[in-house]
Amino acid sequence: MLETVAVLLATPFVGSFLGVVIDRLPAGRPVLVARSRCDACGARLGVTDLVPVASWLWQRGRCAHCRAGLSAFYPIIELSALAVALSAAFLLSGWLLPVSCALGWTLLTLAVIDWRHFLLPDALTLPLIPAGLAVAWAIDPALLVPHAVGALAGFAAFAAIAALYRRLRRREGLGLGDAKLLAAAGAWLGWQALPGLVVVAALGALAVALARALTGDRVSATTQIAFGGYLALAFWLVWLLGPPILA
Repeated sequence: MLETVAVLLATPFVGSFLGVVIDRLPAGRPVLVARSRCDACGARLGVTDLVPVASWLWQRGRCAHCRAGLSAFYPIIELSALAVALSAAFLLSGWLLPVSCALGWTLLTLAVIDWRHFLLPDALTLPLIPAGLAVAWAIDPALLVPHAVGALAGFAAFAAIAALYRRLRRREGLGLGDAKLLAAAGAWLGWQALPGLVVVAALGALAVALARALTGDRVSATTQIAFGGYLALAFWLVWLLGPPILA
C-alpha cells in the first residue's frame, strides 16, 4: 500500500521530468542542470509555472510572462506517466511496483523519442539490459540464464535482420537501437517471450500504417516507421500481462 501511494504521489513530477528528457536528450541539451524557459520569450519558469498539469490548466495553456501559447506536450506526457503508474499499480505490488513503473516510464520516454526523432538513445536502452537481468535474478536466480539468453538473442536477431536488409536494399531499414531495445526486452522477459512480442509490435505498426493509408496519408515501402515505439508498447504489455496475451 505504501509503495502504491508513494509511486502515485511521485508520478506527476516524474512525468514532468520525462518531458524534459524527451525534449532535450535527442538534441544533446543538458537534462539535469539547465533551467526551464518559455520557448517564445525565454523567461525562466518558476516553481508555480512547473506544477504538473495544474500550471498548464491554471494558465490556460499560455506563458505567464508573455502569454504566448504553450504546447500541450508536457501535460500529455505527465498524464501518460500517470497512466503507466496506474496500470502497474492495478496489477503489481511490493517492490515490483516501483521497479515496473521505472521500466514503464523509460519505455514511454523511448517510444515518444522514437516517434518524434526515429531515435532510441543508448543512454536509455542500454541500462535496461543489466536492470532486467538484476530484476530476473531478484525474482528467481534460476531466471538469470534464460533472460541472459533472451538479451543476446534479441540483439543478435534484430542486428542480423538489419544487416541483411542493408545488404539487400542498400539502405538502412532497422536501426541498432531497435536491436538494443529487443535485447532489453529479452533481459526482462526471457527469450520465450520475444517472438510473440515482435508479432504484437509488428501488428501494432501495421494497424497504424493501414489507418494512415485509410485517412489519406501516403504510405509506401519506403515510408519510415518508428518501430521502436511499437516494440516499447508491446514490451510493456507483455511485462504487465505476461506472454499468455500473445496466444
